[in-house]
Amino acid sequence: MSEPEPSATPATASRAEPERASRVPRLALIAVVLAAALTALFWIDVRNRIGGTQEELARRLRDIEADSREARSLARQAQEGQREAQVKVSQLEGKLAESQSQQLALEALYQDLSRNRDEWQLAEIEQVLAIASQQLQLAGNVRAALLALQLAEARLARADRPQFVPVRRALARDIERLRATPAVDLPAMSVRLDSLIASVDSLPLAFEERTERATKEAPPAQGGVLSRLGAEIWSELKQLVVIRRVEGTEPPLLPPPQAYFVRENLRLRLLNARLSLLTRDEAGYREDLRASQAWIQRYFDARSRQGADALAQIKQLSATSISFEMPTISDSLEAVRGFKSRRERKPG
Repeated sequence: MSEPEPSATPATASRAEPERASRVPRLALIAVVLAAALTALFWIDVRNRIGGTQEELARRLRDIEADSREARSLARQAQEGQREAQVKVSQLEGKLAESQSQQLALEALYQDLSRNRDEWQLAEIEQVLAIASQQLQLAGNVRAALLALQLAEARLARADRPQFVPVRRALARDIERLRATPAVDLPAMSVRLDSLIASVDSLPLAFEERTERATKEAPPAQGGVLSRLGAEIWSELKQLVVIRRVEGTEPPLLPPPQAYFVRENLRLRLLNARLSLLTRDEAGYREDLRASQAWIQRYFDARSRQGADALAQIKQLSATSISFEMPTISDSLEAVRGFKSRRERKPG
């Protein structure tokens, strides 16, 4: 076993104590300096952080302020837009109310015009049917009446109004009735009789034709100048006194006054035939045509072109029968007038 070392001497212990005493302040100073440095570093870091935070806060505040200004601007624009929209809405409401009032006025006007148009159309159709009825009853013009009914039916068909259906049915019945009527063109026959009446003055008389034939049959004078002169003088002397012999079938010789009355009597006969045609008196019509034919054959030249044409026309007119019952269009007239009276009694 080793012996323990002897403890330090008192001098050494006394020198060590001051050294330890001087090291403690240095350590404390170092600690303070370190603490101060750390504190300064911490303060600087905190200050930097605070500065960054302030800058970030200022930036955000600027952004918020810019957003706020933009929001206020948008809000003002929205308010202005809202005010403009309200003004436009008010204008549109006013225009809508005005258009509604105009629409109501137009509807009332349309109803009035539609009612007046129907009345005008029915008045025109009634006038057309009345004229057609007169033509049918007075002149027997079936074709004109049929055309008038077809025209009225076409107008109602173009209108395409359901209230006109009864009138159109009546028109259809009368149209079928007129189509079933015998095809006798009384106006055309009346026109042919008028042309015959107008041609009476141009018909050559029979004795005029016989005189002309005798003159043509006279032989021409032969010989020289003195012979022809003597023949002409003798011919003139013979014409001073004319003696004619009327035999069995020879046409009668008529002086000018009687020739005038013959033409007038023939004209009266044809006029009576025309009147009988318009009144559909077939017996009188045929009798007047027969008498007219006999007069032309007796007193007029039937071999001339005018006489032959007159006889041919009289034969054609005599071959047509006019004795049939003329239809009426009373159903159509009553339907139109009844429809008008019902509309007039209807209130409003």
